[in-house]
Amino acid sequence: MTRDRQSITLKVDGMTCGHCVMHVTKDLTALDEVAEVKVTLEAGGTSDVLVTLNDDITDEKLAETIDEAGYALVGVERA
Repeated sequence: MTRDRQSITLKVDGMTCGHCVMHVTKDLTALDEVAEVKVTLEAGGTSDVLVTLNDDITDEKLAETIDEAGYALVGVERA
């Protein structure tokens, strides 16, 4: 029996270009808990990063990963 994968939306400040999107996508998909990442870039604003999870993950771990990539996690929306 498979369970539905949970999706969360991260609100991220500081991304301005496609390189930023690639950097965040690479760092998040390196986490075992993350299955897929889709970024809606809002250059100069707050971008939406839709993350599909394989397993539960803490907001703190997500914030640390975003911070290490050089950006700021300003919100987490869990469905």
